[in-house]
Amino acid sequence: MLDVTLEARIPRQATKNISNALAEVKLIRTLGPQGTNCEKAAHFWFRNRRIDGEVALHATLEDAVEHLKKEKNSALLACAVYPDLHTLVFSNLNWLALADSFIIPTYNMLLASRGTGQPKTVATHPAPQGLVPKDADTILVTSNAQAARDCAQGLVEGCITTQPAAEQYGLQILRDFGPVPMDFTVHLPLEGRAA
Repeated sequence: MLDVTLEARIPRQATKNISNALAEVKLIRTLGPQGTNCEKAAHFWFRNRRIDGEVALHATLEDAVEHLKKEKNSALLACAVYPDLHTLVFSNLNWLALADSFIIPTYNMLLASRGTGQPKTVATHPAPQGLVPKDADTILVTSNAQAARDCAQGLVEGCITTQPAAEQYGLQILRDFGPVPMDFTVHLPLEGRAA
């Protein structure tokens, strides 16, 4: 069996350059609105590296990545189960690199409503849609926090969301699925590559 380590596949200088670039990140762009697991992960990443950084929230990661083309010292934080993350990575391969990855628990994932005990329509991000009750219609939205917002506005009867988002919008918790161990990825613009 051939054992090829990461160091053997990536030249030392490239590894050092990525490490230096990660240390310079002052802005992480990720999925919003406020209360997403991606937002939580971005703040964790900064705290873990002892960096005083800013987190900017976007409706989609596709929107967020467009801002990176014009910025220095910024990164994109994604969730490994984000729909079409593979497309985002390979569509931007000429200028954007996967530079870091880490696993932390998500916020508690919830089925929540404005008061309906058995919602017939449930908003959810595509990733956790398997948590939607089988007898409910699934309405796909751009994030777990957006699902809570749509529920609070009466666009749907229920939502799959995070605990902070449910609390922010005053939603009733129908089922608590608990936290989910999740992988988050950090992507950096490459030096000297055309965007």
